[in-house]
Amino acid sequence: MNPAETLRSTSGEPATDGTAATPDALVVGVDYGTLSGRAVVVRVRDGQVLGSGVHAYPHAVMERELTAGPAADAGSPVVLPPDWALQVPADYVDVLKVAVPEALRQAEREHGVRAEQVVGIATDFTACTMVPTTEDGTPLNELLDLADRPHAYVKLWKHHAAQPHADRINALAHERGEPWIRRYGGLISSEWEFAKGLQLLEEDPEVYERTRHWVEAADWIVWQLCGSYVRNACTAGYKGILQDGAYPSRDFLAALNPDFAGFVDDKLAHPIGALGSRAGGLTAEAAAWTGLPEGIAVAVGNVDAHVTAPAANAVEPGQMVAIMGTSTCHVMNGDVLREVPGMCGVVDGGIVDGLWGYEAGQSGVGDIFGWFVEHGVPAGYHEEAAARGISTHELLTELAAAQEVGAHGLVALDWHSGNRSVLVDHELSGLVVGQTLATRAEDTYRALLEATAFGTRVIVEAFDGAGVPVTELIVAGGLLKNRLLMQIYSDVTRLPLSTIATDQGPALGSAIHAAVAAGHYPDVRTAAAAMGKVHRAVYTPDEERARVYDRLFAEYRLLHDHFGRGGNDVMHRLRALRREALGVAPVPAADPAPAGAVAP
Repeated sequence: MNPAETLRSTSGEPATDGTAATPDALVVGVDYGTLSGRAVVVRVRDGQVLGSGVHAYPHAVMERELTAGPAADAGSPVVLPPDWALQVPADYVDVLKVAVPEALRQAEREHGVRAEQVVGIATDFTACTMVPTTEDGTPLNELLDLADRPHAYVKLWKHHAAQPHADRINALAHERGEPWIRRYGGLISSEWEFAKGLQLLEEDPEVYERTRHWVEAADWIVWQLCGSYVRNACTAGYKGILQDGAYPSRDFLAALNPDFAGFVDDKLAHPIGALGSRAGGLTAEAAAWTGLPEGIAVAVGNVDAHVTAPAANAVEPGQMVAIMGTSTCHVMNGDVLREVPGMCGVVDGGIVDGLWGYEAGQSGVGDIFGWFVEHGVPAGYHEEAAARGISTHELLTELAAAQEVGAHGLVALDWHSGNRSVLVDHELSGLVVGQTLATRAEDTYRALLEATAFGTRVIVEAFDGAGVPVTELIVAGGLLKNRLLMQIYSDVTRLPLSTIATDQGPALGSAIHAAVAAGHYPDVRTAAAAMGKVHRAVYTPDEERARVYDRLFAEYRLLHDHFGRGGNDVMHRLRALRREALGVAPVPAADPAPAGAVAP
């Protein structure tokens, strides 16, 4: 039985076959990002956003120390090792209590609509973001005796401390010839469910033992809304290694660690929900939080990137959607199954039914630009930007846009948060080549913008070379407002670049799934045609600039392969030295996966 069939028989009512949306029907979409959650009220018949609300997580991302728990309250917070990224699940519930009512109030104030018109709610989440819970879904960090244990908290998608565990999973999978490893481009990421679960077992066995459910945050928040735990097909396939109805075997897990043998059976496996299906009805408690009618449809959970494809009406083969924010996730549909080197996964129906959904990504994009502005830009730039009433990003973009391609004499590697695709190695780090005493902040800034575009081109070429051609690049997310960056991407990739016609992409995508779950459209593709928003070919490649970028990309590719494919492992050695200097005990790692795991 495939995941979709499992859902239809276990998780509630399927959508109806009607295609006409009730004229006054509304849905709510909630997008959980890295630092905040955003809710939108959307009209079902045309996808018009009528109201929005946002709530920043009070605890943000905990990367250096726990800012929650008794120790933090006492002024002596627990210090975290390098490469950790944790969150507090109660912050996610606060989004329902704050952002959803705010969106409803705005919709009523500006459009005269009422909460009683809302027929469904759907959510999306960053992934892979994991919550360890008790049997009833209580997060372990909410248990007093575990509140100061880092492993009891949510491990955010950019928690990369499980890289040695991912290395062992990959090495063993290739040694045993596990067929599922090919569905992930040859490498499982440290960001995903199994690597993080193995880290939990080996670094805090007590918390692992008390974890009854190892839950994607995308599913945990749906659990809070409808009282039912339904595991969504998207994260199960892409992040949970569920392929052709099966997870990695008990024998495989035992070979990693005998105590890990029962991980799937005891903590992970659960009925699967197809995307766009109904997980249950809104509980009375959740109705009180949100101000929404009790009993309305709650859609099966989903991932922020994957719901954005329908929001941009990009659900056909060849349309690659790049959701660009702190990181970038690349998703696209294909009508054939291929093994793409370094992809994050390929899942049957992973985006829409009837097509293979592919995923790739870059671990750092906006985060890199933000880091540079905060730590690498002289005070004079900040002062000038403030005097002109613009951001430092805007000032640097303006200065960089005045340059000819190649004028800065630089090329950079965009690995400040490691490499998600196609190398799948979070021990890699950033690099800028060509700096001199004449290099200025705008030069490095532009080189970093270009580096992320080169990273996307590597991904596009990997798909093209594997027989999954990319014909159009559609951009969503906060970075599309930077016109220089968008033009650079079009020039570097030599692709027409379309843009989503809303600044609420993931939230709108969730609203589309809510409309399907509520029975107002028969499937996501039909709903996307009515509710999705896109501007086609806003940017097109300039041949003169593209030719120069071809030369710069050749240099990028040489550096990419030298530092990323074993020519010089200095980045790994420096990571190890950093851990040693900080007094962090290394986790024994297996030999790296064979070179054939990632095609050159």
